[in-house]
Amino acid sequence: MKVHFISGALVLGVLVALPGLLAAQQEQSKDANEKKTPVQIFDGKSLEGWSGDSVYWSVADGAIVGQTTADEPLEHNTFLVWQGGEVGDFELELEIRIESGNSGIQVRSVAGDDHRVTGYQADIDAENRHTGIIYEEGGRGILVNRARHTTIDADGEKAESDEATCDEAALLESLNRDQWHQCRVVAEGSRLTYMINGFVTARLDDGETGKVRQTGVIALQLHTGPPMKVEFRNVRLSR
Repeated sequence: MKVHFISGALVLGVLVALPGLLAAQQEQSKDANEKKTPVQIFDGKSLEGWSGDSVYWSVADGAIVGQTTADEPLEHNTFLVWQGGEVGDFELELEIRIESGNSGIQVRSVAGDDHRVTGYQADIDAENRHTGIIYEEGGRGILVNRARHTTIDADGEKAESDEATCDEAALLESLNRDQWHQCRVVAEGSRLTYMINGFVTARLDDGETGKVRQTGVIALQLHTGPPMKVEFRNVRLSR
């Protein structure tokens, strides 16, 4: 049998360093947990912390309601903007129910005058023509088609993956305008991922010089056109 001796100085050094190492690990773990804890950014009762045209935005039955009518048509797309400041890397979770029309979730966007917003949009519409795509409002238009992964290089050239990000037919079967749909948008670096009902509907890697944005505001959209109605609830943000 071999007996190994460890010097007392070495043992003492480890014992001295151990509390500091454990404290650092606990602090890192604490920071990671704090960043990943979802925070409700809609209180379910009012539009406190949000800014939009009160003609079109209200709260009913615990949900944000965006609605246009024949008597109050839109001259341009209008948005409800979260007033929590610009957000970089994050995960946004919310439930959406759309009765009619076209809507979307703006992320890493720029708020302008008259309740207008430009930037990345996770699209959804009642007819499911555009549901699941990633669009750029006021910019490059459709960036990622439904069920696809698109990479945009520094010169703006797009490369679309051959492999689908989800079963598109199954995704469409999961969509019903009478039901609430679980939506998630995840932003990490130059990548955006959009999910509906557990399906990855679109993924974007944007590297275009002068176009890619890695921070910006969060907002909800009402689109021009015939009267429409969309609802949002359980809006949670983690970062």
